[in-house]
Amino acid sequence: MRFVDAHCHFDFPRFDGCRDSELERARAAGLVGLVIPGVRRADWERVRATALAFPEGFYCLGVHPWFVAEHHDSDLQLLEDLVSRCPDRCVAIGECGLDRVHGDLDQQWPWFEAQVALAARQQFPLVIHSVRTHDEVHGALNRANWVGAALVHGFSGSYQQAGKLVDLGCYIGIGGVITHPGARKTREAVAKLPLGALVLETDAPDMAPAGVEKGRNSPANMGLVLNALAELRGMRVEALAPILLENVRRLYRWPEAA
Repeated sequence: MRFVDAHCHFDFPRFDGCRDSELERARAAGLVGLVIPGVRRADWERVRATALAFPEGFYCLGVHPWFVAEHHDSDLQLLEDLVSRCPDRCVAIGECGLDRVHGDLDQQWPWFEAQVALAARQQFPLVIHSVRTHDEVHGALNRANWVGAALVHGFSGSYQQAGKLVDLGCYIGIGGVITHPGARKTREAVAKLPLGALVLETDAPDMAPAGVEKGRNSPANMGLVLNALAELRGMRVEALAPILLENVRRLYRWPEAA
């Protein structure tokens, strides 16, 4: 089995002191690529350095909706300046998006729309954080005439919401949520969505699968997500894994599977 963790906060302090050992565990489980999203300007250099420290590492740069208040318009210009240089192993704009539960949605809107426009200008994929805002995210992408690839990471919503996003060219990030039997709506959606729209992620150290301590998730736990997805789809893991690997390759525009 070979997999890419399409969204993992491997730069976070949870991995300080154990990053190498967790990476070895993940490699032993089949890891061949890991994408670290940026969430705030203050962390962009750390994100980049962490990703470039190992051969499987890639990264994104963006402003997460939780942190928009600490940023200025000049940070958007800096972001565009950075990605316009096509830096080595930078694969997307993000993590950006909307969150109805955390922060001020009105304040988040202009930052999300600005990053959608930036990604379109620079022809980069988007990595989107969406919490109870799937319809709003769909509307923003639709108004922007979005034609690129985008990952709606850590999806937790209905089949109808996911289907509308897929119709716009979005990929749906599948993580530890589907390992929890109580997440029936999301599990039902994932079971029915087009297989070509699904991408594996851990969101580690968050989004822990069933049986993993909260806040202690790791890319080494990807097998738990893959097994749950295979069960929901009625497929063998050996048949499912190569399809998911090809999906993430298309999302991040890699010329061949990592």
